[in-house]
Amino acid sequence: MTTPFYPDGAVYFKKIEHNADRYSRTPVSGLVVLGSTGEAVMLSDEERREVLRATVEASAPEKVLIAGTGAESVRETLRLTEYAAKLNYDVALVRTPHFYRPQMKPEAMLAFYRTVADQSPLPVLLYTVPPYTAYDLPLEVICGLAGHPNIIGIKESSGNVEKVAAMVEGTRGIRRTVTVTEVQQAVTARMRTMGSGEPKNGSELVTVGGAPGAGTATQPAKTAIRTRSKEIGFQVLVGAAPTLLDSFQAGASGAVLALAAPAPTICFEIYSAWRDNDLELARLKQQKAGTVARKVVSELGIPAVKHAMDLNGYYGGTPRLPLLPLTAEQKGQVESVMSQCRN
Repeated sequence: MTTPFYPDGAVYFKKIEHNADRYSRTPVSGLVVLGSTGEAVMLSDEERREVLRATVEASAPEKVLIAGTGAESVRETLRLTEYAAKLNYDVALVRTPHFYRPQMKPEAMLAFYRTVADQSPLPVLLYTVPPYTAYDLPLEVICGLAGHPNIIGIKESSGNVEKVAAMVEGTRGIRRTVTVTEVQQAVTARMRTMGSGEPKNGSELVTVGGAPGAGTATQPAKTAIRTRSKEIGFQVLVGAAPTLLDSFQAGASGAVLALAAPAPTICFEIYSAWRDNDLELARLKQQKAGTVARKVVSELGIPAVKHAMDLNGYYGGTPRLPLLPLTAEQKGQVESVMSQCRN
Protein backbone atom coordinates (compact mmCIF):
# COMPACT_ATOMS: atom_id res chain seq x y z
CA MET A 1 0.00 0.00 0.00
CA THR A 2 1.02 3.60 -0.62
CA THR A 3 0.54 6.37 1.94
CA PRO A 4 -1.77 9.14 0.63
CA PHE A 5 -1.12 12.77 1.48
CA TYR A 6 -3.01 16.05 1.37
CA PRO A 7 -1.49 18.72 -0.93
CA ASP A 8 0.29 20.20 2.10
CA GLY A 9 1.95 16.85 2.87
CA ALA A 10 -0.20 15.76 5.82
CA VAL A 11 -1.27 12.10 5.86
CA TYR A 12 -4.75 11.65 4.35
CA PHE A 13 -6.17 8.98 6.66
CA LYS A 14 -9.61 8.82 5.06
CA LYS A 15 -7.99 7.82 1.78
CA ILE A 16 -6.02 5.09 3.55
CA GLU A 17 -9.33 3.69 4.75
CA HIS A 18 -10.81 3.98 1.24
CA ASN A 19 -7.89 2.09 -0.31
CA ALA A 20 -7.79 -0.62 2.37
CA ASP A 21 -11.51 -1.23 1.98
CA ARG A 22 -11.19 -1.48 -1.80
CA TYR A 23 -8.18 -3.81 -1.65
CA SER A 24 -10.17 -5.97 0.76
CA ARG A 25 -12.65 -6.60 -2.06
CA THR A 26 -9.94 -7.88 -4.44
CA PRO A 27 -8.60 -11.47 -4.54
CA VAL A 28 -5.19 -10.55 -3.10
CA SER A 29 -4.20 -12.43 0.06
CA GLY A 30 -3.31 -9.39 2.10
CA LEU A 31 -1.88 -5.91 2.48
CA VAL A 32 1.60 -4.65 3.29
CA VAL A 33 1.64 -1.39 5.23
CA LEU A 34 4.71 0.86 5.57
CA GLY A 35 6.78 -0.90 2.95
CA SER A 36 9.06 0.91 0.51
CA THR A 37 6.14 1.93 -1.70
CA GLY A 38 4.43 3.31 1.42
CA GLU A 39 7.10 6.04 1.79
CA ALA A 40 7.65 4.77 5.33
CA VAL A 41 11.02 6.51 5.62
CA MET A 42 9.22 9.84 5.00
CA LEU A 43 6.93 9.45 8.02
CA SER A 44 7.37 10.35 11.65
CA ASP A 45 7.05 7.64 14.32
CA GLU A 46 3.61 8.95 15.27
CA GLU A 47 2.48 8.97 11.63
CA ARG A 48 3.65 5.38 11.12
CA ARG A 49 1.61 4.27 14.10
CA GLU A 50 -1.49 6.11 12.89
CA VAL A 51 -1.12 4.65 9.38
CA LEU A 52 -0.98 1.15 10.89
CA ARG A 53 -4.07 1.86 12.98
CA ALA A 54 -6.11 3.36 10.13
CA THR A 55 -5.34 0.44 7.83
CA VAL A 56 -6.21 -2.33 10.26
CA GLU A 57 -9.54 -0.71 11.10
CA ALA A 58 -10.58 -0.63 7.43
CA SER A 59 -9.28 -4.04 6.30
CA ALA A 60 -11.32 -7.23 6.01
CA PRO A 61 -10.48 -9.75 8.76
CA GLU A 62 -9.50 -12.49 6.30
CA LYS A 63 -6.73 -10.39 4.71
CA VAL A 64 -3.22 -11.01 6.01
CA LEU A 65 -1.78 -7.73 7.31
CA ILE A 66 1.98 -7.24 7.16
CA ALA A 67 3.48 -4.26 8.98
CA GLY A 68 6.73 -2.70 7.83
CA THR A 69 8.52 -2.23 11.14
CA GLY A 70 12.18 -2.25 10.16
CA ALA A 71 14.48 0.46 11.48
CA GLU A 72 18.22 0.95 11.74
CA SER A 73 18.35 -0.41 15.29
CA VAL A 74 16.92 -3.46 17.03
CA ARG A 75 15.33 -1.27 19.69
CA GLU A 76 13.34 0.90 17.26
CA THR A 77 12.35 -2.11 15.17
CA LEU A 78 10.93 -3.88 18.21
CA ARG A 79 9.07 -0.78 19.41
CA LEU A 80 7.05 -0.52 16.20
CA THR A 81 6.66 -4.30 15.95
CA GLU A 82 5.15 -4.44 19.42
CA TYR A 83 2.71 -1.69 18.48
CA ALA A 84 1.71 -3.54 15.31
CA ALA A 85 1.13 -6.69 17.36
CA LYS A 86 -1.24 -4.82 19.66
CA LEU A 87 -3.24 -3.81 16.57
CA ASN A 88 -3.49 -7.49 15.52
CA TYR A 89 -1.14 -7.40 12.56
CA ASP A 90 -0.03 -10.82 11.40
CA VAL A 91 3.61 -10.40 10.34
CA ALA A 92 6.45 -7.89 10.76
CA LEU A 93 8.34 -6.97 7.58
CA VAL A 94 11.87 -6.01 8.68
CA ARG A 95 14.14 -4.43 6.09
CA THR A 96 17.89 -4.69 6.27
CA PRO A 97 19.59 -1.90 8.24
CA HIS A 98 21.91 -0.20 5.76
CA PHE A 99 22.98 3.31 6.81
CA TYR A 100 26.26 1.97 8.26
CA ARG A 101 26.65 -0.30 5.25
CA PRO A 102 30.44 -0.92 5.54
CA GLN A 103 29.84 -2.46 8.98
CA MET A 104 26.84 -4.55 7.92
CA LYS A 105 28.86 -7.75 7.64
CA PRO A 106 27.10 -11.16 7.78
CA GLU A 107 27.70 -11.45 11.52
CA ALA A 108 26.02 -8.06 12.12
CA MET A 109 22.97 -9.03 10.07
CA LEU A 110 22.71 -12.40 11.80
CA ALA A 111 22.84 -10.69 15.20
CA PHE A 112 20.30 -8.03 14.16
CA TYR A 113 17.68 -10.42 12.81
CA ARG A 114 18.12 -13.09 15.47
CA THR A 115 17.74 -10.53 18.24
CA VAL A 116 14.63 -9.05 16.61
CA ALA A 117 13.13 -12.49 16.00
CA ASP A 118 13.89 -13.65 19.54
CA GLN A 119 11.90 -10.76 21.03
CA SER A 120 9.30 -10.02 18.36
CA PRO A 121 5.67 -10.80 19.25
CA LEU A 122 5.02 -11.27 15.51
CA PRO A 123 6.53 -13.67 13.00
CA VAL A 124 9.31 -11.93 11.05
CA LEU A 125 9.62 -11.59 7.29
CA LEU A 126 13.13 -10.65 6.18
CA TYR A 127 13.19 -7.79 3.67
CA THR A 128 16.03 -7.20 1.24
CA VAL A 129 15.46 -4.33 -1.21
CA PRO A 130 18.77 -3.44 -2.94
CA PRO A 131 17.26 -0.81 -5.30
CA TYR A 132 16.61 1.40 -2.25
CA THR A 133 19.15 0.30 0.36
CA ALA A 134 22.07 -0.55 -1.98
CA TYR A 135 22.52 -3.61 0.23
CA ASP A 136 21.66 -7.16 -0.81
CA LEU A 137 21.22 -9.63 2.05
CA PRO A 138 23.68 -12.46 1.32
CA LEU A 139 22.32 -15.90 0.50
CA GLU A 140 24.28 -17.55 3.31
CA VAL A 141 22.77 -15.15 5.84
CA ILE A 142 19.24 -15.84 4.57
CA CYS A 143 19.76 -19.59 4.79
CA GLY A 144 21.30 -19.19 8.24
CA LEU A 145 18.28 -17.24 9.48
CA ALA A 146 15.65 -19.45 7.84
CA GLY A 147 15.82 -22.00 10.62
CA HIS A 148 14.86 -19.52 13.33
CA PRO A 149 11.40 -20.49 14.60
CA ASN A 150 10.11 -16.90 14.40
CA ILE A 151 11.48 -16.07 10.93
CA ILE A 152 8.95 -17.37 8.42
CA GLY A 153 10.22 -16.06 5.09
CA ILE A 154 11.65 -13.22 3.05
CA LYS A 155 10.53 -10.51 0.68
CA GLU A 156 13.25 -10.57 -1.97
CA SER A 157 13.15 -7.47 -4.17
CA SER A 158 16.33 -7.66 -6.21
CA GLY A 159 14.60 -9.23 -9.23
CA ASN A 160 17.37 -11.87 -9.33
CA VAL A 161 15.60 -15.10 -10.31
CA GLU A 162 18.78 -17.16 -9.85
CA LYS A 163 19.00 -15.98 -6.24
CA VAL A 164 15.32 -16.85 -5.71
CA ALA A 165 16.00 -20.38 -6.93
CA ALA A 166 19.06 -20.62 -4.66
CA MET A 167 17.05 -19.44 -1.64
CA VAL A 168 14.33 -22.00 -2.33
CA GLU A 169 16.91 -24.77 -2.65
CA GLY A 170 18.90 -23.62 0.40
CA THR A 171 15.83 -23.56 2.66
CA ARG A 172 14.15 -26.69 1.30
CA GLY A 173 14.58 -28.56 4.57
CA ILE A 174 12.63 -25.95 6.59
CA ARG A 175 9.12 -27.22 7.36
CA ARG A 176 6.56 -25.67 9.70
CA THR A 177 3.01 -26.49 10.70
CA VAL A 178 0.53 -23.62 10.48
CA THR A 179 -3.21 -23.16 11.01
CA VAL A 180 -5.28 -22.52 7.90
CA THR A 181 -8.95 -22.47 7.00
CA GLU A 182 -10.62 -25.43 5.34
CA VAL A 183 -9.89 -23.87 1.94
CA GLN A 184 -6.19 -23.53 2.79
CA GLN A 185 -6.22 -19.77 3.43
CA ALA A 186 -4.40 -18.08 6.28
CA VAL A 187 -6.10 -17.65 9.64
CA THR A 188 -5.38 -14.02 10.52
CA ALA A 189 -5.06 -12.33 13.89
CA ARG A 190 -8.35 -10.51 13.36
CA MET A 191 -10.12 -13.79 12.61
CA ARG A 192 -8.72 -15.21 15.83
CA THR A 193 -9.92 -12.18 17.78
CA MET A 194 -13.40 -12.62 16.35
CA GLY A 195 -13.28 -16.24 17.42
CA SER A 196 -12.20 -15.71 21.04
CA GLY A 197 -14.25 -14.56 23.99
CA GLU A 198 -17.59 -13.38 22.69
CA PRO A 199 -17.65 -14.10 18.98
CA LYS A 200 -18.20 -11.14 16.68
CA ASN A 201 -21.27 -11.77 14.54
CA GLY A 202 -21.35 -15.31 15.90
CA SER A 203 -17.95 -16.28 14.45
CA GLU A 204 -15.55 -18.66 16.17
CA LEU A 205 -12.57 -20.84 15.29
CA VAL A 206 -13.09 -24.60 15.31
CA THR A 207 -10.30 -27.11 14.64
CA VAL A 208 -11.24 -29.75 12.11
CA GLY A 209 -9.86 -33.26 12.50
CA GLY A 210 -8.97 -35.22 9.38
CA ALA A 211 -10.22 -34.72 5.87
CA PRO A 212 -13.45 -32.96 4.91
CA GLY A 213 -16.37 -35.16 5.85
CA ALA A 214 -14.34 -37.12 8.43
CA GLY A 215 -16.36 -35.68 11.28
CA THR A 216 -15.38 -33.74 14.37
CA ALA A 217 -16.22 -33.86 18.06
CA THR A 218 -17.56 -30.33 17.90
CA GLN A 219 -20.50 -29.14 15.86
CA PRO A 220 -19.57 -25.55 15.01
CA ALA A 221 -22.01 -22.71 14.76
CA LYS A 222 -23.19 -21.88 11.27
CA THR A 223 -20.81 -18.90 11.04
CA ALA A 224 -17.81 -20.65 12.64
CA ILE A 225 -14.44 -20.63 10.91
CA ARG A 226 -13.31 -24.22 10.54
CA THR A 227 -9.54 -24.74 10.60
CA ARG A 228 -6.96 -27.42 10.00
CA SER A 229 -3.18 -27.78 10.01
CA LYS A 230 -0.92 -27.44 6.97
CA GLU A 231 2.79 -27.99 6.50
CA ILE A 232 4.63 -25.18 4.71
CA GLY A 233 8.21 -24.24 3.90
CA PHE A 234 10.22 -21.04 4.21
CA GLN A 235 8.11 -18.44 2.38
CA VAL A 236 10.05 -16.78 -0.44
CA LEU A 237 8.04 -13.76 -1.62
CA VAL A 238 9.34 -11.67 -4.51
CA GLY A 239 9.03 -7.95 -5.11
CA ALA A 240 9.81 -7.52 -8.80
CA ALA A 241 6.83 -7.73 -11.15
CA PRO A 242 8.89 -7.97 -14.40
CA THR A 243 10.26 -11.36 -13.24
CA LEU A 244 7.16 -12.55 -11.39
CA LEU A 245 6.32 -15.64 -13.45
CA ASP A 246 9.97 -16.68 -13.68
CA SER A 247 10.21 -16.36 -9.90
CA PHE A 248 7.17 -18.58 -9.38
CA GLN A 249 8.68 -21.17 -11.69
CA ALA A 250 11.91 -20.94 -9.66
CA GLY A 251 9.98 -21.83 -6.51
CA ALA A 252 8.76 -18.54 -5.01
CA SER A 253 5.60 -18.97 -2.97
CA GLY A 254 4.11 -15.50 -3.47
CA ALA A 255 4.82 -11.84 -4.12
CA VAL A 256 4.56 -8.36 -2.62
CA LEU A 257 4.46 -5.93 -5.52
CA ALA A 258 4.38 -2.16 -5.99
CA LEU A 259 2.45 -2.83 -9.22
CA ALA A 260 -0.32 -4.40 -7.15
CA ALA A 261 -1.05 -1.01 -5.58
CA PRO A 262 -2.67 0.29 -8.81
CA ALA A 263 -3.29 -3.11 -10.47
CA PRO A 264 -3.84 -5.95 -7.99
CA THR A 265 -6.01 -7.97 -10.36
CA ILE A 266 -3.43 -8.67 -13.06
CA CYS A 267 -0.83 -9.58 -10.43
CA PHE A 268 -3.22 -12.10 -8.92
CA GLU A 269 -4.12 -13.42 -12.37
CA ILE A 270 -0.47 -14.30 -13.06
CA TYR A 271 -0.27 -16.17 -9.77
CA SER A 272 -3.60 -17.91 -10.31
CA ALA A 273 -2.78 -18.98 -13.88
CA TRP A 274 0.59 -20.32 -12.72
CA ARG A 275 -1.04 -22.29 -9.90
CA ASP A 276 -3.54 -23.72 -12.40
CA ASN A 277 -0.65 -24.65 -14.73
CA ASP A 278 -2.10 -22.42 -17.45
CA LEU A 279 1.28 -21.14 -18.60
CA GLU A 280 -0.03 -19.62 -21.82
CA LEU A 281 -2.36 -17.32 -19.88
CA ALA A 282 0.30 -16.66 -17.25
CA ARG A 283 2.80 -15.58 -19.92
CA LEU A 284 0.24 -13.33 -21.59
CA LYS A 285 -0.55 -11.59 -18.32
CA GLN A 286 3.14 -11.45 -17.40
CA GLN A 287 4.02 -9.70 -20.64
CA LYS A 288 1.47 -6.96 -19.95
CA ALA A 289 2.37 -6.60 -16.29
CA GLY A 290 6.09 -6.53 -17.05
CA THR A 291 5.71 -3.70 -19.54
CA VAL A 292 3.71 -1.63 -17.06
CA ALA A 293 5.99 -2.39 -14.10
CA ARG A 294 9.16 -1.43 -15.95
CA LYS A 295 7.75 1.98 -16.87
CA VAL A 296 5.66 2.79 -13.80
CA VAL A 297 7.60 1.17 -10.96
CA SER A 298 11.20 0.79 -12.12
CA GLU A 299 11.61 3.93 -14.21
CA LEU A 300 9.22 6.53 -12.74
CA GLY A 301 8.81 5.18 -9.20
CA ILE A 302 6.37 5.99 -6.42
CA PRO A 303 4.94 9.19 -8.00
CA ALA A 304 3.95 7.09 -11.03
CA VAL A 305 2.54 4.29 -8.88
CA LYS A 306 0.31 6.85 -7.17
CA HIS A 307 -0.85 8.35 -10.48
CA ALA A 308 -1.62 4.86 -11.78
CA MET A 309 -3.76 4.28 -8.67
CA ASP A 310 -5.77 7.42 -9.47
CA LEU A 311 -6.49 5.90 -12.90
CA ASN A 312 -7.81 2.65 -11.41
CA GLY A 313 -10.18 3.89 -8.72
CA TYR A 314 -7.76 4.01 -5.78
CA TYR A 315 -6.48 7.19 -4.19
CA GLY A 316 -2.85 7.83 -5.04
CA GLY A 317 -2.30 11.57 -5.00
CA THR A 318 1.13 13.14 -4.77
CA PRO A 319 4.27 11.90 -3.02
CA ARG A 320 5.96 13.65 -0.14
CA LEU A 321 8.95 15.84 -0.92
CA PRO A 322 11.73 15.37 -1.91
CA LEU A 323 9.91 13.01 -4.29
CA LEU A 324 8.46 15.17 -7.04
CA PRO A 325 5.05 14.79 -8.70
CA LEU A 326 4.99 13.68 -12.32
CA THR A 327 5.21 16.10 -15.21
CA ALA A 328 2.39 16.21 -17.74
CA GLU A 329 4.51 14.18 -20.15
CA GLN A 330 5.20 11.52 -17.55
CA LYS A 331 1.52 11.31 -16.65
CA GLY A 332 0.77 10.68 -20.30
CA GLN A 333 3.29 7.83 -20.36
CA VAL A 334 1.69 6.24 -17.29
CA GLU A 335 -1.79 6.61 -18.72
CA SER A 336 -0.67 4.96 -21.96
CA VAL A 337 0.84 1.83 -20.39
CA MET A 338 -1.87 1.53 -17.72
CA SER A 339 -4.46 0.93 -20.44
CA GLN A 340 -3.21 -2.69 -20.29
CA CYS A 341 -3.95 -3.01 -16.58
CA ARG A 342 -7.29 -1.36 -15.95
CA ASN A 343 -9.39 -2.96 -13.23
